[in-house]
Amino acid sequence: MALWGGRFKEKASVQFKKFNDSLPVDYRMAVQDIVGSIAWAQAIHEVGVLTEQEVTQLTAALNDLKQSVEQNPKQILASDAEDIHSWVELQLIEKTGDLGKKLHTGRSRNDQVATDLKLWCKEMGGDLLFALVNLQQAMMNLAEREKNTVLPGYTHLQRAQPVTFGHWCLAYVEMFNRDIGRLKDALYRLDVSPLGSGALAGTAYPIDRNALAHRLGFRTATMNSLDAVSDRDHVIELLAAASISMMHLSRFAEDLIFYNSGEAGFVEMSDLVSSGSSLMPQKKNPDACELIRGKAGRVFGSLTGMLTTMKALALAYNKDMQEDKEGLFDAMDTWLECMEMATLVADGLKVNRTRTLAAAQQGYANATELADYLVGKNIPFREAHHIVGEVVLAAIDKGVPLEDLTLAQLQTFSDQIEQDVYQHLSIESTLDKREALGGTSRSQVEKALASLELGKADILNEQVVGAPGKQQINVALKQVKQRLNAQRAAAMSVRRAKMSDVDGIDRLVNFWADKGEILPRSRDNIIHDIQSFVVAEIDGQLVGTACLYIYQTGLAEIRSVVVEQSVHGEGQGKALVQYLLEFAHQMELEHIIVLTYIPKYFDKLGFKVIDKSSLADNIIEDSEPSPHKNPDDEVAMEYIVGQR
Repeated sequence: MALWGGRFKEKASVQFKKFNDSLPVDYRMAVQDIVGSIAWAQAIHEVGVLTEQEVTQLTAALNDLKQSVEQNPKQILASDAEDIHSWVELQLIEKTGDLGKKLHTGRSRNDQVATDLKLWCKEMGGDLLFALVNLQQAMMNLAEREKNTVLPGYTHLQRAQPVTFGHWCLAYVEMFNRDIGRLKDALYRLDVSPLGSGALAGTAYPIDRNALAHRLGFRTATMNSLDAVSDRDHVIELLAAASISMMHLSRFAEDLIFYNSGEAGFVEMSDLVSSGSSLMPQKKNPDACELIRGKAGRVFGSLTGMLTTMKALALAYNKDMQEDKEGLFDAMDTWLECMEMATLVADGLKVNRTRTLAAAQQGYANATELADYLVGKNIPFREAHHIVGEVVLAAIDKGVPLEDLTLAQLQTFSDQIEQDVYQHLSIESTLDKREALGGTSRSQVEKALASLELGKADILNEQVVGAPGKQQINVALKQVKQRLNAQRAAAMSVRRAKMSDVDGIDRLVNFWADKGEILPRSRDNIIHDIQSFVVAEIDGQLVGTACLYIYQTGLAEIRSVVVEQSVHGEGQGKALVQYLLEFAHQMELEHIIVLTYIPKYFDKLGFKVIDKSSLADNIIEDSEPSPHKNPDDEVAMEYIVGQR
């Protein structure tokens, strides 16, 4: 049954229906469509379209449907419905009768599909971010393990200068760091709700669209209905972010395919990511890396296809835009799978340090050091470059490395060369001279490892980075790993709260309030402030929550930070606080305060103790001390947004 047949005299042909229907693709947005429908039911109830009883009945039916879909999403494919929106509505009508027909009041499939797709992208974005974090960590682990391993560096696939294997790993850490930034930027821009834009001109009902957006977990609502229903920039941005990241993954794969080859023999890939030959029993093929390299083109194709689809579409919605989902879904699935496979490759990689060192000693990779040596003898670099070129030619004729030429042989090219030249031609010397920031020296690699934070390129506290001792570097590495764990938790689990989270938030908050750890909050208060809450969710279960209460321009307080006992110590509390601090930065807030009995916890997150009496009276009144605690133990702390 179609939802639009009144104007037509004849049924669509079977051939057209198959051509037109999108259910085989967009069934993946079933949960998002149901969640959007629950929020819409509440919105039209608030403007008098639905009674209290009707919205309660519809919400219950939709929640039942959501649970059924989560247990078995493939059930949808047995339907003859045109698309996921039709399927949900038909299921609702079957459950509630004519009442189900009222839900679409004031709504169009145009703003409905735009909302569903953004909700899907937000959810998928969290999985992608988590995978990027894991991949970056795997490369950092490999860099730490191989930070002293010598590797020949290449330009034009010719041996150039020696580097360390750790330095090679950190090059990809930087690439993946930029990928994280691009993904986060794209997710921020798409975090606006189109719901309530109607078909193209907006809804005729006085819906509070910002409240509706917050109920769905969006930061705000769109500002123009024409743009809202026809915007697919977020699809293109995600595909662009995926394409750039897949390009990085393809380069990573190509390097390892070459390093794994019989000619190089620098690395051996784990059996977990390799295959054999059906004919040649000696073969061990790097298929995981070859597939990553091959799948990059598939993701690029999705981006090109979407750009081509959108390039000449007049406002507003056009059916062409139905083509957005198949390429997007496939590209995001592919990107996610390739990141997970690359992580597996990095985790199991074995490096043949003897082969890498031998290769680095060949190919006259120390020629630049000889040129620099001559420059140190006041020979202009261009002249030194020419001299060393002649030395290399002579060494090639003799079939020996530069360091095996005698002093007399070297002095035939320049009388400035003395006995001390040999200490400059060793691999150790070549590496250790690259001491400038970002260089390949072992100390620089250690400092880079100690200073890396996900999503940032900032250097840690200068005292730690500048300290030469291994103990200081290990302390810095430990600090980085602690931050990394919190970032991983945030990527995995934290999101803005929705109305469907109220019961879970109420349960958590009042469990800890009963123990005297925080102040109690009523369910009505939680509902009223739901847009200020964030939650941590693992495997569909709400395991933590926190609230950002804004007092005035530039000032807010973090409240009600609570986590399930079963996940204590896993970084969820830190993830909640860090999420709110990032949100505060986006909101251009300046000062974030907490009133806490555990100042050490917030000290690690960048908060500093302040004089409690400096706070305004209304803040003190709002944060009345717990009757289970000594008021003198409560500490006021402040975080300056944007300050490290």
